[in-house]
Amino acid sequence: MFNCTFSQSLLLQRGSEGTERETVQAAMVGICILIFAFLLQVPSHLVRYLSDSQPPFCIQRLDHLVLTVRSLDRTINFYTKVLGMEATTFKGGRKALSFGMQKINLHEAGKEFEPKASVPSPGSADLCLITETPLSTVVQHLKACGVPVEEGPVSRTGAVGEIISVYMRDPDQNLIEVSNYESDIKKK
Repeated sequence: MFNCTFSQSLLLQRGSEGTERETVQAAMVGICILIFAFLLQVPSHLVRYLSDSQPPFCIQRLDHLVLTVRSLDRTINFYTKVLGMEATTFKGGRKALSFGMQKINLHEAGKEFEPKASVPSPGSADLCLITETPLSTVVQHLKACGVPVEEGPVSRTGAVGEIISVYMRDPDQNLIEVSNYESDIKKK
């Protein structure tokens, strides 16, 4: 299994029973959670969440996310011309931006597809995109496209290590970070 903790792997291998000692320990933890929840007047749905064991599955990667945008045309133009993504159309004429093994589905504000976020709003996203292209080349391209660099290059911490990033805004003012992993830079 990918990305499972050691305890999740053991639980999945043994089934849900575990040893007698583990069962007693889990019961004691559950009782403590219930007592504290009662004393603190924690809502019942949170008690269930806190007392449940790890889920029997592991998330491996992000498939897609949704951006709510003011203008599909302006957004598609920016992400294809400035960031090199591919515009695609799928079921029912829906629009998306594909890159690598991921995509960004686009919802036009006021015309969102169901189901949707509770408060879909343009300009509320903060995305970090990884490239192997040197950031000096990225910055030159941004300047040629008339896109100002808001910050960078600066050091940040990515999902799996240190990154160097430059920041810009898309047409809806979403913060877009384009980054290189330092480990990839050192390999070159």
